[in-house]
Amino acid sequence: MVALRAVGCALALMAGVWAYGGGAGGRVLGLDDLAKLQDVSDPRVSPDGAWVAYAVASVDEGDDKRVTHLWMASWDGKQRVQLTYGKESASSPRWSPDGKYLAFLSSRAGAAKGEQVWLMDRRGGEAEQLTAVKGKLSAFEWSPDSQRLALVMKETKEDKDEKKDGKEPAPKPIVIDRYHFKEDAEGYLTGEERNLIWLFDVKTKKAEALTGQKQFDERSPAWSPDGTRIAFVSNQDKDWDRTENTDVFVAEAKAGSAARRLTTYPGPDGGRALAWSPDGKWIAFTRGSEPKLTAYSMNRLAVVPAAGGEARVLTDKLDRSVAAPMFTDDGAAVMCLVADDRSEYVARVSVDGGGVERVTEQKMVVMVQSANGGHRALLAAMDGTPAEVYALDGGGLRKLSAQNEAWMEGLRLGETRDVSFHSKDGTEVHGLLTLPPDYQAGTKAPMLLRIHGGPNGQDGHAFQFERQLFAAHGYAVLNVNYRGSSGRGAKYQRSIFADWGDLEVQDLLAGVDAMVKEGIADPDRLGIGGWSYGGILTDYTIASDSRFKAAISGAGSANQITMYGVDQYVFQYDHELGPPWKSEQLWVKISYPFFHADRIHTPTMFLGGDQDFNVPVVGGEQMYQALQTLGVPTEMIIYPGQHHGIARPSFVKDRLQRYLDWYDKYVKAPAGGKAPERAAR
Repeated sequence: MVALRAVGCALALMAGVWAYGGGAGGRVLGLDDLAKLQDVSDPRVSPDGAWVAYAVASVDEGDDKRVTHLWMASWDGKQRVQLTYGKESASSPRWSPDGKYLAFLSSRAGAAKGEQVWLMDRRGGEAEQLTAVKGKLSAFEWSPDSQRLALVMKETKEDKDEKKDGKEPAPKPIVIDRYHFKEDAEGYLTGEERNLIWLFDVKTKKAEALTGQKQFDERSPAWSPDGTRIAFVSNQDKDWDRTENTDVFVAEAKAGSAARRLTTYPGPDGGRALAWSPDGKWIAFTRGSEPKLTAYSMNRLAVVPAAGGEARVLTDKLDRSVAAPMFTDDGAAVMCLVADDRSEYVARVSVDGGGVERVTEQKMVVMVQSANGGHRALLAAMDGTPAEVYALDGGGLRKLSAQNEAWMEGLRLGETRDVSFHSKDGTEVHGLLTLPPDYQAGTKAPMLLRIHGGPNGQDGHAFQFERQLFAAHGYAVLNVNYRGSSGRGAKYQRSIFADWGDLEVQDLLAGVDAMVKEGIADPDRLGIGGWSYGGILTDYTIASDSRFKAAISGAGSANQITMYGVDQYVFQYDHELGPPWKSEQLWVKISYPFFHADRIHTPTMFLGGDQDFNVPVVGGEQMYQALQTLGVPTEMIIYPGQHHGIARPSFVKDRLQRYLDWYDKYVKAPAGGKAPERAAR
């Protein structure tokens, strides 16, 4: 269950301690700011190191959609240039290794529909469509000689069904015979469509399948430095649909090549990206935890000889998850990202086993790294700064992009502090507390406990619009990295295995107790909420404790038995809980919010997308119906056409407005009343 961020009427705002606009320090965040926030992503350093291209997504309010365009910044930070314009998005910027072109993906009008690769000549002029493939193109990578592309592409049913007389073909029944048969945003999985790697010749415009096989998915292609081989990730188990095992493969960069398996670990090998050493002898990748821990997997950094041989784990002594490996220019080390206790930093890992060196020290979350021409760029966010592109000079950072600089000028944000406390059993738990912009020490604020999803994720030192919006409206916001969260090691992460809604709830309530004891949180004005596993934990918590005046459960579930066969997590269920007919009592136990809904007295709003296959909206509908039956104040909000992540800008804003309205109605009540008694579980 994946963590995702979540959005009227006139607001009844508190007077006194907090100012809601203007004031000596400037303005505070409002809902209208949502459309002004730009999301920066995917930085790529040019081959000569002189420029960094990146993508910028913004809201087109007229068309009610997000549009992404490409920008580039000079390495000295003195120039920033927008490269693409118009109503259609451009994404995935990739420099050709010879430095002549910048390629990107776009579905703008051209010789073929759907996402295609377009080329922009660095000397100037309009972008030209390069590919005209019929499949669903999702990613591409240049060959080292700039003559070919490796395309990741899926042949779809729509490609096979031709129009007749200009009319769309009639719909056909969906025939399913797979174990894992549904996936959010992808829909029903019929077993007929695969992501395959194709070789595309830039001059001839001809595309040929790398391996020619159609039985297994292939992804994450990486060219060898000499361009003769391509490494990729695939699950090629005999009964591949019933495992979550992936391995690293390598094949000659020729059509119809036979792939050679390099790893044999019976769990996830490969990760999202592979990296070749400069001499072409090694491939770096990430290795996940054993298969049954799929929901709590912690990635280790590993290398394997490209010619075949035993893989070596380089971070077996580092009790933290790593991502995004890249070799240094001399091949002596691998640079990677490490998730560590509310932050994510860049680390240098010696290939010869010499240890892990932390490179960036700031309280921040680094999301992407890119290196070329002797330079390294990062995409990073901090508590008071949305994600921007930075140059990494030694261990210091220098901002290259400034997409949100003007928007943030004069904006007063709430202070975010590290907090720690002990749970009921003595376990130390960490979190973040964000205070209203004009909070005064010694005063009690209404407080919202906002819970991240995952559960294998963490709340970190990165700008979060929702968190700051609540703070701007007078709320203290508590984010708790409960047990099951990443960033605190394998044992902490796996401690909730087959025991949902127990230790997490203890940790969440301990955080609330700590903030009340500190005199920051008003015990009579508490709210709770979250999305995905955060919505699930909201259900668990309000069925365990009645102190909260309002709750918001987004994309959650409580009757877990009914999720079996309805959502996309069948592998996790079978290997962590066991199927319901083999472990009936365990399934009932972890479904206690539904079977004990009569213990819930908290006014609760439920939300979800009607196309969500991750945590289907039925999970919220069941709890909504239960509270309606019990006479507890409740509402159900369903967003049509939306998957697990609400994407339509007007719906994103609507959701935040409903959050504010619900909390303002039930949490911002006059202080002084006696806190409700806890419910017994």
